[in-house]
Amino acid sequence: MSLQLNGKVAIVTGGGSGIGRGISIELAKHGADVAVCDLFLDKAQETCNSLNKKVQNTAIKADVTNKEEVEYMVKKAINKFGKIDILCNNAGISLIKDTIDLDEKDWDAHMNVNAKGVFLCSKEVACEMIKRQKGGRIINTASYLGKIGAGGLAHYCASKFAVIGFTQCLAIELGKYNITVNAVCPGDVDTPMMEREWKLHAFNNDTTSEEEKEKNRKRMLLGRLEKPQDVAKLVVFLASDYADYITAESINVSGGLPFTARE
Repeated sequence: MSLQLNGKVAIVTGGGSGIGRGISIELAKHGADVAVCDLFLDKAQETCNSLNKKVQNTAIKADVTNKEEVEYMVKKAINKFGKIDILCNNAGISLIKDTIDLDEKDWDAHMNVNAKGVFLCSKEVACEMIKRQKGGRIINTASYLGKIGAGGLAHYCASKFAVIGFTQCLAIELGKYNITVNAVCPGDVDTPMMEREWKLHAFNNDTTSEEEKEKNRKRMLLGRLEKPQDVAKLVVFLASDYADYITAESINVSGGLPFTARE
């Protein structure tokens, strides 16, 4: 048994920044070849440039809400590497806004990227894994807010609850093909997406984004903000031999959230 992923091929969606970049880096560090997929090709290429030089990589532009682009993404990855062993459905968006102020387009955008994107990518890759008959790993990025509600995030929570439900159902369907399906559930990760939320809180509270970031840090049980690598390490574990008998799980890697530090 090993945490090494030598000879494995992974697709990471939303790999151009944040958690997706951290996942791509960690997978490559453990020996996997990586197809870094993102809506912005330049960002995907930036991630590729930072990967372990001993493995292969490729940058692919893909909108996970578009069936044709997802099909192209998978085809291009197979043309490059010959197979897909690991799919990391990581692409996601977030916005803080109360339901009564939420536009229909905002609701649809969250459902399309966060939930429909997971469906489209999983379906396409699962078909290839089944055809190859060598098993596989599908790892979805949900959230600890896919298990509990939060004010101003009904749309986001709903989409992440959907990811967790989808993860369980897909695991039931794909188990007979030796394909495991799990979800990682991050907390408040120090990424560009979270920076936007801190700026919004600062605007609403007449503070600075740095002050809001520090408030967030003080809430954490472990006294520090979560980094993309914290999520990526769990992804590597779930992709490895050590997780052979783990499926249909949604595992928090949130530094203890929703529990917060005592003052």
